[in-house]
Amino acid sequence: MPIRKPSIAEQGWALFDRIVERATTGGHSSPWAVEGGVVAYRPDFETLRLLLGVPLHLGANSQSGVPALALDVWIGYELRRAGFDPDAVWPRESDPRIMPAALAALLEATPTRGGERAALEERIRISGSKSGLVAGKAKILGKNYQKQVDVVLSDWRTGPEMLISTKRMDSSFGKNAANRVEESYGDAKNLRLRHPLASLGFVFGLRTTIYEKESAKAAWLIDLLGKLGQEDDAYDAVALVLMDYAQDPPADGDDVNEPESGPEAGLETTGDPDQLFALDDPGAVDTAAAPAAVRAELDAAIAVLPAVSIVLDDRVPDELHPARFLRAMVERTLAITPVDHHVEARIRRDAAIRAARQAATPA
Repeated sequence: MPIRKPSIAEQGWALFDRIVERATTGGHSSPWAVEGGVVAYRPDFETLRLLLGVPLHLGANSQSGVPALALDVWIGYELRRAGFDPDAVWPRESDPRIMPAALAALLEATPTRGGERAALEERIRISGSKSGLVAGKAKILGKNYQKQVDVVLSDWRTGPEMLISTKRMDSSFGKNAANRVEESYGDAKNLRLRHPLASLGFVFGLRTTIYEKESAKAAWLIDLLGKLGQEDDAYDAVALVLMDYAQDPPADGDDVNEPESGPEAGLETTGDPDQLFALDDPGAVDTAAAPAAVRAELDAAIAVLPAVSIVLDDRVPDELHPARFLRAMVERTLAITPVDHHVEARIRRDAAIRAARQAATPA
């Protein structure tokens, strides 16, 4: 029986997971640092650079959902670096991508002997998506309608604590810029009115070619992004991820963001077959448990990913800097929750604060 070739989304997930796995070999590093006696949040831009190269390597257009997913995976990775419960951050680092942390804890506590855990995992796979217990994407009810939210920190005891939407624009700047900002503003109002205490964020990925093709539109768009973070009842923080790369992405009708349905397994493969790797199991790949040959194949693909640079010059205003965004989202979430919540995140941040105080204290 012939083996079905993995879809673009499946291949993207396998590469994303392997990149994150390699970045967390010794565990999730802390993003907090002390520089010049001041506490700073230092994002892992090298991992982001690799993640952004994946859709270019696969020839994945925006309608596949993979280009925008690169941002989602990175933000989730950064929240885990900050110390938040890995299973409470969606998308998760393994399949299923959306699953309550309590259920993940149950799986972890289930003995492997006698096949108990395997049986429970199989039951979750079979019935979880039908019942809504697990999913491939997070849909959050706002005041008036459900909205797919790209990165979520949530638990059944607290409800949504962090809601982050991502969009990206690699071309068609004049046609799509206004629509994206208008949609984002409406989404913020919808979510904020039902979840007033949740930390609400927005991340916009933008290719630098906008300055060559639509310089006036670039200034207008960045000005609006800054204003999105100034409304009391909209976003708590907004980030601009400015991307520079030479390889043009595949064209489609709307080079902006994934469709509302999100990237799901089974989408048609549209990339160059010579660039794609073959997996014995074309389903969701657990790269940590993958055979050495598959990991080697993934590593070989990662080694030849197209180069992507993250631009952090004066074209990115301070209020839209990704580091400022991540710090603001983390600190706001910690500030509005009790001290016995998110303990590891507090330990990581407070360690940097103590180090800064010690550095400032005369010997």
